Amino acid sequence: MSFSEYEILHVLAQEMNMRKAAERLFVSQPALSQRLQNVEKDWGTKLFLRSQKGLSLTPAGELVVKLAEEMLLKEEIVKEQIQSLEYEVHGTLKIACASIVGQNWLPKVLKKFVETYPHAKISLMTGWSSEILKSIYEDEVHIGIIRGTPDWKGPKHHLFQDTLYLVDREIQSVEEVMKTDRPFIQFKSDSNYYQEIQDWWRRQFQTTPKRTIVVDQIETCKQMTLNGIGYAILPAITLDGMEENIYKIPLLDEHDTLIHRDTWLLGYESAFQLRQVEAFVEVIKQFLNENEDE
Repeated sequence: MSFSEYEILHVLAQEMNMRKAAERLFVSQPALSQRLQNVEKDWGTKLFLRSQKGLSLTPAGELVVKLAEEMLLKEEIVKEQIQSLEYEVHGTLKIACASIVGQNWLPKVLKKFVETYPHAKISLMTGWSSEILKSIYEDEVHIGIIRGTPDWKGPKHHLFQDTLYLVDREIQSVEEVMKTDRPFIQFKSDSNYYQEIQDWWRRQFQTTPKRTIVVDQIETCKQMTLNGIGYAILPAITLDGMEENIYKIPLLDEHDTLIHRDTWLLGYESAFQLRQVEAFVEVIKQFLNENEDE
């Protein structure tokens, strides 16, 4: 039986009159009578008894009408769910994100996203920018968030930029760097971040650091600095909530302009057309606007 036949049975059971039912269904009375005969033939039994007073249900008809009403109710629920897909966000949002952003910025955005769109799911991988670009190229994720200036031909959105700081518990000015014997703590990176720091150092001091310690993660670098082991150059994104007795000296370029790191959201055009990606971009814009107002 098709849903239109369920509708016929439902209306007939409500009206118990062939003429009135035909008017409600916008069909002729003979056409409705023929449809009913076909339905009864499919079920192999009479569903309605006809008389001068109208229609009455047979015991079999009561069972079939009850089924028809249940199916119509289920149909309505499914229709509402389909309509809600246009307004609610479903499916999985697949993101690849630079580790530093994934640790310090993204969780706040994702919290807002899941609160706004509770039916959406999230798949998140973090790593270096080269790994993120690779995952986008290979369609493992919908979108990527990377640091630096990406060589990307598709759509990309600038998210934010943060200043680079020389951070230490003792050093209060750049001039003091060459006077200390404490080590310069650096972290590995596959982006141009390391090169930017090297360029700044050569312009500033025309020599190499006296002592260096190289670690594999920026968080390790930060914790070693916090514990007074040495000094480091860290982006502002990692310094939120850092205690007051840490000195933060902003890095300047040759024009005495603050040196920044940029963060970008990028992906293929087809990915940005997905509802869950559109919703994520909307949440990001709201989040950035709210924090800009603060």
